[in-house]
Amino acid sequence: MNNIPPKTDAINRLTLRIAVGAMFFMAGLSFSSWASRIATVQQTLGLSDAGLGAVLFALPVGLMCSLPFSGWIITKIGSKKLVIAALLVYAVALVSLGLAQNTFQLIICLLCFGFASNSVNIAVNTQAVATEQLYQRPIMAFFHGLWSLAGFAGAGIGTFMIAKGVIPFHHFSLMLIVIAIGVAVAARYLKDDKVTDTGPVFVMPDKSLIKLGVIAFCSMICEGAMFDWSVIYFKKVVLAPETLVGIGFTTFMFTMAGGRFIADWFAHKFGLKRTLQVSGSLTATGLLIAVAFPYVYTAMAGFLLVGAGVSSVVPMVYSAAGKSKTMSPGVALAAVSTIGFMGFLIGPPVIGFIAGIATLRASFILIACMGVSVVIVSTLAKIDSDDAKEELPAETTTVDFSPPVPNPQQQD
Repeated sequence: MNNIPPKTDAINRLTLRIAVGAMFFMAGLSFSSWASRIATVQQTLGLSDAGLGAVLFALPVGLMCSLPFSGWIITKIGSKKLVIAALLVYAVALVSLGLAQNTFQLIICLLCFGFASNSVNIAVNTQAVATEQLYQRPIMAFFHGLWSLAGFAGAGIGTFMIAKGVIPFHHFSLMLIVIAIGVAVAARYLKDDKVTDTGPVFVMPDKSLIKLGVIAFCSMICEGAMFDWSVIYFKKVVLAPETLVGIGFTTFMFTMAGGRFIADWFAHKFGLKRTLQVSGSLTATGLLIAVAFPYVYTAMAGFLLVGAGVSSVVPMVYSAAGKSKTMSPGVALAAVSTIGFMGFLIGPPVIGFIAGIATLRASFILIACMGVSVVIVSTLAKIDSDDAKEELPAETTTVDFSPPVPNPQQQD
């Protein structure tokens, strides 16, 4: 009975994986809850498309303000304490968005929301890197898949709330309760990282990491635009019925979440470069279909392709950045993720400005160009596709949510 060594390490890493995954899910739920009600807030405050674009610019401003703070605080208290505190602040900031009564209040709340979002982003990805090191195989797509799955859930909840006439404040308050419970349960199982490197978390990346950052930047512009403008596109361009204005965002999140759960397998089989090329092509094609044929079913089909296209780019880029030979995984990941996340937050307000000058359909053509840019940059960049083909177990993309169980060997 005692000849078999206990599997304490396996149980510990499974517990950590579930806990970190829960944090990704809570973060995605918070952001998607806001994204699903942007059109409602725009209508309530009487904002034009250009005015909404200007207001949404408060998000990247909040992100920029958080960069020096997040880099400093994570070296002092570690990613565990930061992700717990930042997620709770993130949820409270979400509720404040539902309380905004005028444009000025909305801008202040968005600044806080953007500030918290980047703190969560840096901290939770740091936890993910530590977990991936324990598994010694790529699982970053798994975590981002949970973020997308939360986005899909948040979009569905938002669509339901809109159909039932629930005001954003009540909707967001419910999400605060859910997120607070999730954080309270998962927090005790996170990795309590003791920071030994007091250097800056963000430093200027080398050329190879910059190229990865540019690819992430272009893809996340598309992703951010889908989050902030898909509902409005279906409402104003597709002219969908009120009960279906959120269906485009929901279909986008469906394929985005599903694609991320098979991204590791696809990259292992076809290589990193081919994965990025296919992803960019799907994104551009889907957006052009939605622009050329602005009808409910054709736009839904286009958004399905966009979701599949953007699904694998960020996880693959982050995983490649974590293998940098010139920087430690945490520093490389923080640098690349910051570049990429800027695209996620800068894209939506730019779309609003273009929509104000021209049309919303014209602005979606620009997003399609970002998909083409992913293809071009990944083709020109010296990406070693074989790096993604390291020997992996067949169950790489299997999602295991079985709760940890006591090891019978330890009871003997």
